[in-house]
Parts: sequence; structure tokens; C-alpha cells
Amino acid sequence: MTNASPGTTTNASPGVPTNGASDVPTNASPSAQAATPATTPTYAQAATPTGAIGLVVLDMAGTTVADDGLVERAFGAAAERLGVVPGTPEHAAQLEYVRATMGESKISVFRHLFGDEERARRANAAFEQAYAELVGAGHCAPVPGAREAIERLRADGRTVALTTGFARTTQDAILAALGWDRGLVDLTLCPADAGGRGRPYPDMVLAALLRTKAADDVRGIAVAGDTSYDMLSGRRAGAGLVAGVLTGAHDEPALRAAGATHVLPSVAALPDAIARWERATVDGPASSTVPVDRAGTPEARP
Repeated sequence: MTNASPGTTTNASPGVPTNGASDVPTNASPSAQAATPATTPTYAQAATPTGAIGLVVLDMAGTTVADDGLVERAFGAAAERLGVVPGTPEHAAQLEYVRATMGESKISVFRHLFGDEERARRANAAFEQAYAELVGAGHCAPVPGAREAIERLRADGRTVALTTGFARTTQDAILAALGWDRGLVDLTLCPADAGGRGRPYPDMVLAALLRTKAADDVRGIAVAGDTSYDMLSGRRAGAGLVAGVLTGAHDEPALRAAGATHVLPSVAALPDAIARWERATVDGPASSTVPVDRAGTPEARP
């Protein structure tokens, strides 16, 4: 982290030279000698979670924005433009791959499906155009309770970022259609904003932390999404809470297999889940009315 926590600096602490020798005189009083190490937290102190979530990173389609089959419809238009006929085995196999990789950067999906870069870019452009047309025609709505959840998270003092596997133009079209482009959240990110890699890489989550500086520790991040790739991205970023929601592409077993610490009916339940997690982290699981379900969750591998 580039920011040091209170009581620490990025360089050696006063009174602790980099060569490891103390600059407290040997004849200093015992109280002076005892005070010096207190300026440098021990590893055990640094490794103890604070129990506070400062940054919440939310997926869009399927998590905060109702999908209603828009991704599959837009894919169909893109595939047809590249000569893949609906109803054929090739189309069915490609559609199955699209469903399995929901949450991934769309250009990455098309690179896998169509091989060479030129065809992948043509497919991606057709997909983005078709999706934007569906959004423009009014086929875009928030998940019930999503806006209220975001507003409550921010009222609770948390920074909220929205992330997507879509290109920036499509993300902006969705935000404008919902009226979410007028300060509802603190930050919006697409893969290009984080160096080009989307999920399942941790880049967008970590970019949100670096841009907002909303937490002193990656464990102070909560990630929520509807796909396995959302879960992998959150776990790889080191987020303390990684919540799967059941309003989108993947079911509970898939979300848990990818490392979800929590599975919620929808993002509307996230503010309460975070509050319970914070109480359990600080006071122990007995303080939570709903058991913290991180224990036993398979660890997501990079």
C-alpha cells in the first residue's frame, strides 16, 4: 500500500535505524527504552483485521442491473454477424461458453470463441452495439433494491465502486439509462480503466482501492457479484468479504466453489450482511445473528 497506517511510515520508524540498531542511549531510562518499539506495529498487530469495510466493489449486469437475457441476445447478434447461425451446434456451444464465463471481459470471451484478434474485435463491436441498442430501447432496469442498497452503503460511510466486463461506452449507456450517472456512486470502472484485464483477475478491485484509498488494508474491501468470476476476482484481490448474489448468472454451488464467503438473495441484503460481518470480525461470530459462513468455503486459487 502506498498509504501508511496511523503510527507507521513507509520508511523506518523514528528511533529504529535501518541497520537494526536502536538509537536509544544505553543509559536511557527504562520508560524511554520501552516507548521506542511502540512506534512500530508488530506483525501480529498488522495482521489483525480491523473489522471495518471501507470500500464496496459491485458488479453491474446481474448484480445491480437486471440482465433479463440481454447479454445472450447481444451475443446472438454478434455471432450471427460473424456467420454463426442460430440453432446450429456451433452456436449452442458458443452460447454455453458465454454463460459459463459471465462476468469476464467480453473481448476476452470473443478472443476465445473466434480465435484471431480481428474477428474477436468485430464480434465485440457487434456485441457492444447490440447491447447498447437494447439498453436504448428501454430494456434496462435496476435489480430491485439495488439503488437503495448503494445509497445506504454510502450513508454508512462506505465508498462504492461499480465495475463491469463491458466497454466504457456500454457502461456509460447503462448508467445513463438508469439515471445512475449523476453521483450515485463514487467510482465506475471497466477493464480498460484497470490496464485491460477484466475478471477473474483482481485488477479492477485493486484499481478501485488505489483510486479511492477507501481502506487501509485489502481486507477492508467487500466485493459482490453474480458470477464465479466475480468471486475469483474478489478472493484474488484479498477482499475480506466476497458475496455472491442469486439475481444473475450463477447458482449458489458455483458461487461457493469460486470462493464466496457469503451468498445472498440479492444485493439488497448486502448492507446488513456487511454490518453483521463487521460485528463478527470485531466481537467474534457469537455477536452475529446470522452465522458467518467463511469457514469451510473452498479457497479460490489464483
